[in-house]
This record gives sequence, C-alpha cells and structure tokens, in this order.
Amino acid sequence: MRICPALNLTSLFRTLGLLVVVSSAPAARAQDNLEHRIDDLLSRMTLEEKVGQLNLISHGPPLNWDNIAKGGIGAFLNFNSAEEIARAQRLARESRLKIPAIFGLDILHGFRTQFPVPLGEAASFNPELSRLASVWAAREASHVGLQWTFAPMADLSRDSRWGRIVEGFGEDPYLGAVLTAARVKGFHEGGLATTVKHFAGYGAPQGGRDYDTTFIPRAEMYDIYLPSFRAAVEAGTESVMAAFNALNGSPATASGWLQTDVLRRQWGFRGFVTSDWSGIAELVGHGIAADGAEAARKAILAGVDMDMMGELYVSHLPTEVRAGRVPEAVVNEAVRRVLRTKMRLGLFDRPDADPSHTDAAFPSLESRKAARDVAAETLVLLKNRNETLPVGAGIRSIAVVGPLANAPRDQLGPHAARGHAQDSVSLLDGIRTRAAKAGVEVRHAPTCDLFCRTIDHLPEALEAARASDLVIAVFGEPQDLSGEAASRTRMALTGKQEDALKALIATGKPVVLVLVAGRPLELNSLAENLSAILMAWYPGTEGGTAVADALFGDVNPSGKLPLSWPRAGGQLPLYYNRLPTGRPPLPNNRFTLSYLDEEITPLFPFGWGLGYSNFTYSNAHIANARLTADETLEVSVTVTNTGHRAGKEVVQLYMRDPVASRSRPLRELKSFEKVSLEAGESRRVTLHVPVDRLGFHLDDGTYLIERGAIQVFVGGSSLAEKIGEIDITNETRRAPLLGE
Repeated sequence: MRICPALNLTSLFRTLGLLVVVSSAPAARAQDNLEHRIDDLLSRMTLEEKVGQLNLISHGPPLNWDNIAKGGIGAFLNFNSAEEIARAQRLARESRLKIPAIFGLDILHGFRTQFPVPLGEAASFNPELSRLASVWAAREASHVGLQWTFAPMADLSRDSRWGRIVEGFGEDPYLGAVLTAARVKGFHEGGLATTVKHFAGYGAPQGGRDYDTTFIPRAEMYDIYLPSFRAAVEAGTESVMAAFNALNGSPATASGWLQTDVLRRQWGFRGFVTSDWSGIAELVGHGIAADGAEAARKAILAGVDMDMMGELYVSHLPTEVRAGRVPEAVVNEAVRRVLRTKMRLGLFDRPDADPSHTDAAFPSLESRKAARDVAAETLVLLKNRNETLPVGAGIRSIAVVGPLANAPRDQLGPHAARGHAQDSVSLLDGIRTRAAKAGVEVRHAPTCDLFCRTIDHLPEALEAARASDLVIAVFGEPQDLSGEAASRTRMALTGKQEDALKALIATGKPVVLVLVAGRPLELNSLAENLSAILMAWYPGTEGGTAVADALFGDVNPSGKLPLSWPRAGGQLPLYYNRLPTGRPPLPNNRFTLSYLDEEITPLFPFGWGLGYSNFTYSNAHIANARLTADETLEVSVTVTNTGHRAGKEVVQLYMRDPVASRSRPLRELKSFEKVSLEAGESRRVTLHVPVDRLGFHLDDGTYLIERGAIQVFVGGSSLAEKIGEIDITNETRRAPLLGE
C-alpha cells in the first residue's frame, strides 16, 4: 500500500510533544495480546450482540434501560450524572459477556468550568492554552465518570454566516491543525477519549446554511479542509464523527472515500467512526437510500462503525447480514474497532463511576485561575484610538451599558456542557470589582433586552454615559444566536444595538465596544466612530474578570484574529489565503476584482490584533535560500517591544508559491510563535518550516513539491512584509492510494 501524506506534520507534532513513542517489542506484544482478547470475545458474540456494540443512544427517549443488560447498547451520550453513569454501566456489566459501555458528551470548551469558546481560544495563537483548557474540561468530566468527548471540532470555515464557526479554529488549515492536535493531547491528559468532528467539509455549506451541501474539489479538501483531521489522527484521537453534509453529491456518512480510503488506508486510523445524531437515518433525506435498511447498509459498508441515535443498525443489520447484503466480516471489523478502543481505555478493568461524585466540586480556585488565564489571551483589541484603553488615571467614572454586560449565561456561549450561569463572573461584576480597587465609580444601565428588540431604556443609558468619563458598551450576540442551527443571513448587530451605539457615541464621551459573540459582526460606520473595540468572543466562567483585567491594563491584550473580519456579509465567504486573479484590484478600475459598493478587503485581516505595546521587526534572515524537499527552512527575525508595557506578540511566517503548475494562494501561514517581551526588550525569534510542507495536492490526491521560488513574509498579521525568497531545487511527487 502506498501512503499519501496530506501534510507532513511530523515536525509540528514533535514540537508540541504529540508524537507517540516509537513501538517496542513489549508494546507489540501488548498489541498482539489485545487483538487476541478481541478475537476471543468476537468468537463468543451473537450477531445481535455484535450489532449492539455499534448502537449509540442518548439519555432520555428512546433509551430502554432493560436493553442495556441484554447487550443491546454499546455506547451512551448525554449522561452527565455519576449516579446514572454508574447505574447504566452496572447494567452493561450484567450482560452475558459483561462488555462495558463507553459514555460520551459534547464537551467543547469546558465541563462545569467554562473556558472561552474554541474560536476565541484560537485567537490566543497558543497551543499550550488549548491543551490546558482541554485538560481541565477532561478532569471535570472524568470526575463524574465520563470517558469520551465529542470534540474537538476540526471543521475549517471561511464563512461566518455559519453558526458553528464558533466551535472551530477559524479559516486557516495550519493554525487549525496545531490547535486540534493540542486539544486532543489535552483531553487525553485530563482523562477523556476524543472524537474529532465533523468528517469532512461540514464547515463550507452552501450559503452558510447549517446542514446544507458542500462542493469542495479534492485538491482543496486535501490542502485546506483535511489537515486538522489528520493532525487529530496523528495525535491519537480514538474516534471520528462523520459529518451531516453531502460532499460533492455524496453524503459524508456514506462516503467510502472519506471513511475508508482517506481515513483508514491513507492515514492508518485504527479507531472507530461514529455517525452524528441520526446521521445514518438522514441518508434517506439525502436521497441515496430508500429506507432505513438501505441507509444502514450504505453507512456500514462505507466505514461508519457506530450509529448515533438512529437505531438503524440494531433494527436492520442482522437481517442485512443474514440476507447476504452485508458481509458479517464488515460488522466484525466495526465491532473490533469499538472493542479495541474500549480495551485501550481500560474500560474492562477500571472501576465504574463513583456515584457520590458530582460536578458541584467545580469550579475550583484552580480551574477558575486556568479559565481566567486562557481568556486573557483570547481577547482581541481591534481598535484603540488615541490610547483610550487601558482605563487611565484620569477616568473617575465609567458607564457600563448594553444587554450583555450582565448576562452570565450568555457569556458561556453555546454547547456549555454543565456550565452554570451562577458560576460566572459577569462582565459587569468584573468591571465593578476592578473599578472599586481603582476608586472608579461605575454606573450601569442595560439599555435594552438581550435581543435589543426595543431601546425603550436607552435614555437611562444615555444619562449614565453623560454623567461618566468613559462608556463601556457590551453588545453582540446572545448565546442562542450562535452555534448549531444558528446560521444568519445578516451579520449586523442584533436588533437595535447599532442605533443604541450611535446614540451613545453622539454624547461625545469615548465609547469602548466590548463584543460578546461567536463570530465577526458587521460594524458599518461604528468602526470609524468608536474609540476602541475589544472582541471578547464568549469568554466563559471567568470572562468578567478577564475582560476587566484587559480594560484596566492588568493584562496586555495579545489575541489575534483566527479569521478575516468582513466589512459586510456580502463578502462572505472571505479568507486571506485566497487564490490570485488575472485582474487584481486596481483603484478606479471597475473591471478588476472589486465591489461597486464596498472595499474588497476585510475590515480587519487574519492574524490582526493590537495591544498596549508596539512591536517592530528587523534584521530578518533566511539561513539557507537553496533547499531540497527533505530540508527545513529556517527564518530568524529580531522582534522589539517599543512600548512602555510588557506584552506578547505572535510572530507569523507566511509563504507564497508565485508560479506553479496550478494557482496557489496569495499567502499561507506556515509557522508562528508567541513571545513575551518586556518594555524595550528585543529578542531573536527563529521559525522552522520543513520544505515538505510547502507542496500541494492535485485533484487525484498526488502530493507535489515543485522546484522554484517561494516568497517568505514575516510580521504580526497576514499583512506581513516580504523578507525574501527561497529556491526549492528538486521536485518531489507522492502518488495517491491506488484505485482512489
């Protein structure tokens, strides 16, 4: 078998400490013993018991507790009580073969202690924080007996109309791969198995509509949409979730190309694949199955091992096997993958959940500190006119206005697992506490309801603004407007928020907008007229404290945008690493790439983010400008903090192949490093990129590294300046899997 690496991420994972230790003789013997155990168990299982292991059922209807002891359910989701997990596991161990169940839950950004949502986490450009947040989420979840999470979400998205963009890492495949791998490692360290989702192409639905079809050329799949999934596989994810969407006319849940050719044959994945919620049953809706039996048959033959909340496998696979339409060997292999995972997790041997454990043990002081530390680096300062921030000594009173200032539930964001609103430090409370230490008076007026349907209470907000030295306006998206099934056609601020902000600006007082949201929103003329803009995402349990730290200068904002911020929704999809055009934008020439009614550029570019310090780049150097495909590019640059405060800067390295056999992106992020510098400090930063990662795929899956010039850019955003070129001196071509 020939392997087709979509991206050589070996050096990346070595840097993160994510590579598995090289196999040894004892490890090989242990693997042989495990497979012998599985063989023995399979030989004693009835067909119905085998299919039961492929049945994933949620807490609540249609769960039949009596069926657990009959071996009819192999896995559960939405159990979050140790008492009920222990009860269900006890029944599973009473089954004839005493095979334990595995219990999973959507734990995207925390269990009880809520961390910033993944899109916000990506803004930190800090894989160590991604790992830390996942460690804490897993520790809390495993405390109540959970063993498995349906995370991380590795779906890359270039369209912020899609509500689930909040669950991923933005628009860049390299950043997404780094952070996905870090999250898998963190969940493992904290005690949870992972399910990378949604495989694949789910983040590019037509029109930004959740669940709609996607059309992505194979080459683009390999280069843009699959790297994060491969990173998860190489980091050791135990399972993969098939996507809802149809990809190029073939529903992902029935795609043998995805589940078998790419995932298993090309990448060597040995875990199991689960459908998404009722995803197999939805093959009927996709129009490729006439009924549940055909849907079950197509999914299992494509390589989907577990049926989540469809019950089609238990209903139809025994008959399909006995009728000869599904080989029993296919069922056996699916069961083997599930049993292998359960054994590797130690479920046959570990004690069951302790019923006395509850999530009331959290948030702890330690988890709160971790949540605050992570949130601090996710905040993105988009604008800061005349150094409005941080709050200075001349400010004696602040008006805190807006519907999301005191919304502890909404600041948690969607998919908040066991997050409790009463655990949250609201932005209002965080600002009040910090202001009190500085002797600053705080006035509060909510302005309008969460959705700002009316602004009947605007007069109170305007009165508070006129009586204060500074206005902090907290607006954005309530939690329910983000996440799954939350696609939007209009990216404007909700309801009458824009009107309220214009009225606040008209008071003449400096207005700082703190945005609480799961995606960029249209700011229109507000972008010019606001004094400062801080993107807070959904900052989590300690969001109020973290935001106050940034506003008052206790923390120097260091977040960078993980996606391009559109000026208008009509620009979407929008992304920095687009392909060039034969008619690049030219001023005053309408027959070039442009809009008649808006700029072609984003409002804020990918990688953008300000702070209270300024950083300069100098003396960039390419160690060796002539490289072969098996060598590594080394780029060094001196970064200087020219400000008066200590700060953190994300040094970003981009590359471009200007002349190739197929059109290549204008820029591609290939490396980054976050550095901390004291005021006035300079540091030499060296970044490494294996030349093997400078290639691209053809539509047939061939991976190609062409000889020729590659341009190199280094700086603090995707607008980084060109520092030189390298020359790749030989061509390397790797063939795809035979028969693909």
